[in-house]
This record gives sequence, C-alpha cells and structure tokens, in this order.
Amino acid sequence: MTSLSKVFDPQTALLAKHAQHVVLVHFPIALFLTGVAFDWAGRWTRRKALAETAYYNLLVAAASTLPVLVTGLLAWQFQLEGQRLKGILLLHLVLGCTSSLLICAVWWLHFRARRRGAAVSGYLWVVEAAGVAVVGLTGHLGGFLAGVNVG
Repeated sequence: MTSLSKVFDPQTALLAKHAQHVVLVHFPIALFLTGVAFDWAGRWTRRKALAETAYYNLLVAAASTLPVLVTGLLAWQFQLEGQRLKGILLLHLVLGCTSSLLICAVWWLHFRARRRGAAVSGYLWVVEAAGVAVVGLTGHLGGFLAGVNVG
C-alpha cells in the first residue's frame, strides 16, 4: 500500500493510536468559542435568539469534552505507555482538564440562570473570557505536540 493510499484509508485514520483525540478536540473548542460569541452578541443586542443559540452551543461543547478527555488519556497510555508526563505534555494535560471544567462551568451557569428564569450572572463574562483564554492556550500547546506549530 503506497503512502498516499494510507492517507485516505479509513482504517488507518480510525485505528491510529492518537488520531481520535486529534480529531475530536476540535468540536468542543469550536462549539465553546461560538457559544461565547453568541452569548456576548446576545447580551450586547439583547436578542433572545442569540442567547438560545449560545446555550445549545455550550451544552454540546460541555458534553463533547468527555470523549476528548477520554481519548487524550488513552493516547497518553497507548502512545507513551503511561510514562510520567513532563514539560509541554503535562501542561497540556492540566490545561485540558481546566478547559473542560471551565466549559462545563460556563454551561452550568447558563443552565442555572435558565432554570431560574433569571438573567445570567454579571460575572459570567469573566468566566467565559477565562475559558476562551485557557482553551486557546491548551489548543496552542496541543498544536506543538501534534507538530503543527513547529516553525
């Protein structure tokens, strides 16, 4: 099998030891960033439809963090055989867990406000901004680990 045909072989892509994490990680990132953008736009314009869209983006982002965490831990076990982590890889793991917690916290704050029929908390934009920063840094480090950000 030539190397070009391996690129398009679904079995190679799906069964690679770390490929699932690299593919799945884009979903919570995109959904969270989009959800925050819709939330801020909804608050700025006071349009209920934008806030609704933000809520569902954040819901799916929070739900999609679980498979990303699982596949990241599996990649560590398969690729590195459970070696002790250090350096960028350790920082990526810590920031990845922090990102997941922040994404879930933002959704939970929206959920709680929605259930009470109240406006979202005034400090939520700070939590969202922190989430955006941590998600961005985590993704940046992940790019180095994947070889994308190497100059």
